[in-house]
Amino acid sequence: MEEATTSWTTDLCINDSMVEVIPEYQTFPLLSEVENGTMDEQASDKDSLSVSLDFLLPDDLLERILANLPMASIFRAGTVCKRWLEIVKSERFLWHLSKVTSQKPWYFMFTSSEDPSGFAYDPILKKWYSLDLPRIQNQNWFMASSNGLVCFMDNNNKNELFVCNPITKACKDLKAAPDFKPSDYMALSLSLDRRRNFYTVAVVRSEQVPDDFLRWDLSIHVYHSGTAMWATPVKESLVGWRGGDESVICNGILYCLIYSTSVVGSSENRHGLVSYDLSLTCGTSNRRSLVRSLVPMPCSLTCGRLINLKERLVMVGGIGKHDRPDIIKGIGIWELQKTVWKEIARMPHKFFQGFGEFDDVFTSSGTHDLIYIQSYGAPALLIFDMNLKQWKWSQKCPVSKRFPLQLFTGFCFEPRLEVIP
Repeated sequence: MEEATTSWTTDLCINDSMVEVIPEYQTFPLLSEVENGTMDEQASDKDSLSVSLDFLLPDDLLERILANLPMASIFRAGTVCKRWLEIVKSERFLWHLSKVTSQKPWYFMFTSSEDPSGFAYDPILKKWYSLDLPRIQNQNWFMASSNGLVCFMDNNNKNELFVCNPITKACKDLKAAPDFKPSDYMALSLSLDRRRNFYTVAVVRSEQVPDDFLRWDLSIHVYHSGTAMWATPVKESLVGWRGGDESVICNGILYCLIYSTSVVGSSENRHGLVSYDLSLTCGTSNRRSLVRSLVPMPCSLTCGRLINLKERLVMVGGIGKHDRPDIIKGIGIWELQKTVWKEIARMPHKFFQGFGEFDDVFTSSGTHDLIYIQSYGAPALLIFDMNLKQWKWSQKCPVSKRFPLQLFTGFCFEPRLEVIP
């Protein structure tokens, strides 16, 4: 376990906030020492002759170089010397970071259901880091991430919401909407516009109408950080459908999965996708019914997970058996193109078997070009690269299964320093 993880222990003060995220790395030899095969014999002779390139680089150029390093390497750079530490703490360095298109997303995996601690996987350096999430008490929270921010909502009372940066631990509470109340099903989504530093939070509530199994009331609640206000643009009764816990925002459109409450019909119609344009104002009279936007599933699914990959809507779904649609036989990945699902990939059987016992539901999240897939029954983590169309396992997670019914879950987020809630 000690060999597989890196602890985050050294303090770094960034913009008056204490960040406990600098990892303790081993000391690496200089390139010249590695090439010569010596470290100590020639060091004293060369010290007087060597000139550090660091002093030849102006601050602006050095800032741009450091800003393009992986996140963990940025923290390590802060331990090199006083000048580098001052650079990575500076406002100008954060500005350079904001110009970097993206960092490879990390995946946070909870170690237990009793506390918010866990391990975050870095796909670039292929390391797991011990990381504690701020404010939450356990893993029984709704989570949604976007461009470095994560929104958390308490699954118990549904009224405690906050947005945070998991790296800097900066948090902001969101006051619940006036008409916000616990429901049978809720789905949470988040979208951050990095250019304007403006984010949108959407909560989809679904509640059964008393004494009517087929009818469910669905409402959409939207929070805009610019106005710090909630709006409820959608209140609708669905017949034969109910909401669930899966939603995502892509290109300003809120997508959510709905589930059939009818006992008749084909297995392909057990799930459906509906959408709502978040740019529409409250009370728009010509808004069409959500069900009229319904997009059917590409095949019979045991579950579906919606993901925003560079503003493209992608779904990871469990493929059900033809005669037993509630039993999973494989996993597929699809991209929505207008109103049609295009298959991107199917998980090879050897990877599917590698999870061991696989339930009909699982967790999956991603951003940019990476998709993470995890079974609730094991800490194994599989990664799919959308660009390379390549499947691969992560390094073995230090989390171990302590009892047969132990559940595992997690979520992915983009590690960024400059993003504030």
